[in-house]
Amino acid sequence: MTLATGNDVELRGVTKRYGPILALDTFSLQVGAGEFFTLLGPSGCGKTTALRSIAGFITLNAGEVFLKGTRVTDLPPHRRRVGMVFQHYALFPHRTVAQNVAFGLRMQKVPKGEIADRVEKTLALVQLPRYAGRFPRQLSGGEQQRVALARALVTRPTVLLLDEPLGALDKKLRERMQVELKRLQREVGITTIYVTHDQEEALTMSDRIAVMQSGRIEQVGTPLEIYECPQSAFVADFIGNINLLRGTVIGHAEHQAAVDCRGAKLRIGALPGAVAPEAVMALRPEKVRLNPSEPLDNDLAATVVHLVYLGDSVLYHLRSDEGIELQALELAQAGGVRHQAGTRVRVGWRSEDASLLPLTSSPLPRGERLGEGG
Repeated sequence: MTLATGNDVELRGVTKRYGPILALDTFSLQVGAGEFFTLLGPSGCGKTTALRSIAGFITLNAGEVFLKGTRVTDLPPHRRRVGMVFQHYALFPHRTVAQNVAFGLRMQKVPKGEIADRVEKTLALVQLPRYAGRFPRQLSGGEQQRVALARALVTRPTVLLLDEPLGALDKKLRERMQVELKRLQREVGITTIYVTHDQEEALTMSDRIAVMQSGRIEQVGTPLEIYECPQSAFVADFIGNINLLRGTVIGHAEHQAAVDCRGAKLRIGALPGAVAPEAVMALRPEKVRLNPSEPLDNDLAATVVHLVYLGDSVLYHLRSDEGIELQALELAQAGGVRHQAGTRVRVGWRSEDASLLPLTSSPLPRGERLGEGG
């Protein structure tokens, strides 16, 4: 069955159980042609199960999978024309680089002459043209990752599926490979679905991100939308560092609300569709200013509890006189640190830099992460 959906990948109401564990709960997803789409979430949220559902490696309890508008729910993996790269690459140690890359083509019974040509061109694409005769043990982690990519791409798949492919690399190499992988994806133009639990990686590489929790999607959006406009406390907390302050709404108009947080009246500019009496204020640390030179909508007296020097910036942990715990991030000064632990400061931020989220959407524990203090 073929449907004109305009999407390269579509999952409709997919449910997958492993015994009593519900890995995917009526999960639906649409990925457009040529898109770099990331599934992001904590371990056990269903990211890899969603990827394996697309690849055909698991049998679904319910739902449908479409690739380029064609229903493939009941097709085996080798008939779905997807390429998959795993975290540990799964290269054959006794085969050369060229033999590893050619493996899928041989399974497809591609003529030998065409195999050699496609392997050569694909190794050039991943910048390993002179590595054809080497074995995996003779390669670095980054080179092995590129061979795994070449093996997936050489078969000319409809969709490329990547399951935490950079997870085994050290930080510097991982960052370099993020740039390489995104360059390669743009050059080839292949629709790519990427699984990671690394928020920075998702923000760096993706056209769109789906943040997952407990087998469901919490929010889908561009990196900017996910970071700047989270729709739940879970998304706000999972993407980057953030202050989450629980309070009581004491008044609201069309574009602003007032929230009582431990006796402090805080003003918030970004409102959800409905405002509940109890809510969470979300505020990024980089939006918090210490000893601001101009009046701001929110202003508190606080003490620096401790600080973390990050080289180019300093993360301050603060406690207001009302007992509200906050974090503020500011660029490091010439001397490195502007305020020492125990310093008294004024803390301010603009109302439009904070957003109001429903408390009921937050699975976070009460206490420090919700800015209540001890």
